[in-house]
Amino acid sequence: MEQAAEPVLDIRGLRTIFRIRGGEIAAVNDLDLTIAAGETLALVGESGSGKSVTSLSVMRLLTRNIGVIAAGSIRLTTRSGAVRDLVSLDEESMRRIRGDEIGMVFQEPMSSLNPVFTIGDQIAEPIRIHRGASRKAAMNAAVTLLESVGIPDARRRVDQYPHELSGGMRQRATIAMALACDPALLIADEPTTALDVTIQAQILDLLLKLQIERGMAMLFVTHNLGVVAEIAHRVAVMYAGRIVEQGPVDEVFRNPKHPYTMGLLASMPRLGEASRMKQAGEKLSAIPGMVPSLMNMPSGCAFSPRCKFAIDACRAAIPALEQVNPQHRSRCIKWQEI
Repeated sequence: MEQAAEPVLDIRGLRTIFRIRGGEIAAVNDLDLTIAAGETLALVGESGSGKSVTSLSVMRLLTRNIGVIAAGSIRLTTRSGAVRDLVSLDEESMRRIRGDEIGMVFQEPMSSLNPVFTIGDQIAEPIRIHRGASRKAAMNAAVTLLESVGIPDARRRVDQYPHELSGGMRQRATIAMALACDPALLIADEPTTALDVTIQAQILDLLLKLQIERGMAMLFVTHNLGVVAEIAHRVAVMYAGRIVEQGPVDEVFRNPKHPYTMGLLASMPRLGEASRMKQAGEKLSAIPGMVPSLMNMPSGCAFSPRCKFAIDACRAAIPALEQVNPQHRSRCIKWQEI
């Protein structure tokens, strides 16, 4: 898969905080990301690592008066070539970006589809709002979009309600809605988690096909490394609100340079290993401990309490994101040794 050179999304120094109980906690800290047109960047990590907060920060959908972008910039290159800093936009300007220049597919389709409106009305709405299309033209476009995401008998489906569709078909409909205005950037936030394995594979194939056809940039949020290997060009591994490793998928998977990435890869079950492990009395590898609470972060490297390589220097200061090579970075002072 070829990558374009120009960045569609360029995030620099992003810090997102939540104001809770009279104090502030940082859910995303000093985050840098870029995604080019035609490229997929996978954002990976355990629950609580800051992945979804990052995607919601880009969309400016943080809970009002609680979630705040405290620092950094989020620059989006629109289809026309204009560059907009999403952090500085007022709400009305941001509404014109959402659903038009940026589409988003959420984890659970039933929570992102309105149960009292038909599928067609919901897909047609962004076309009417952002393109000024008539209701008839927008509904015809909705039929075409449903056909493009592989829903049969699309002319009949536009008049159905979300509860009349299966889980896989609902997710296809949300993808059609996200792509209605041909966005420059698609954010897919764990879009296959609520689906069974067979449907997951179909949705991944669909997203990959549509991205290649449209040449859009895609931020794919997931905790599933198997999905990353299938769909992404580059991967950014998050832990406790910071990126701890970033680089091309093949290189990071073959040669991980952070203990957390190593732990995630080691914990993946492998085809054909179950019977051998059972006979040998072996257990699936697991990372000890849990992601720390954002209200009680350890000193220095946040991963140090769970890391078998940790030394006193790891707990003394937060490591920098060091360059392993021009494309690969690791936030570990011992990356050359491990």
